[in-house]
Amino acid sequence: MMTDPIADLLTRIRNGLRTRKASVHVGHSRMKEGILVVLKREGFIQDFEVADRRGRKDLLVHLRYHRGHEPVIEGMERVSKPGRRVYASMADMPKIRGGLGISIVTTSKGIMTDAEAREARVGGEILCHVW
Repeated sequence: MMTDPIADLLTRIRNGLRTRKASVHVGHSRMKEGILVVLKREGFIQDFEVADRRGRKDLLVHLRYHRGHEPVIEGMERVSKPGRRVYASMADMPKIRGGLGISIVTTSKGIMTDAEAREARVGGEILCHVW
């Protein structure tokens, strides 16, 4: 039994980048799909698709690399965990790496980046940081 599926998503992406894989498979959920939509929109991953694998829905994440075969994602960190949830108001949203990274936040208006949450004037649970 998996207790933190979002941490599993981040770990699979991190491990795929370390081994220079073109893509990684992850179990499907709407929360993971929302996180991948944000990562794609911000240019951290190339693309993702919902695939049917062995009768189950899976997410196939296509990883992105620079021309020198260095990963676009330098680091990922889970913030809010099942044992310790972390929430922030619009005013308290952290800036990651001086604005070069993003926080992925789940709000009442959906999953978005910290900058989008500030613009929409909403707070929420900080899921992870990506830089």
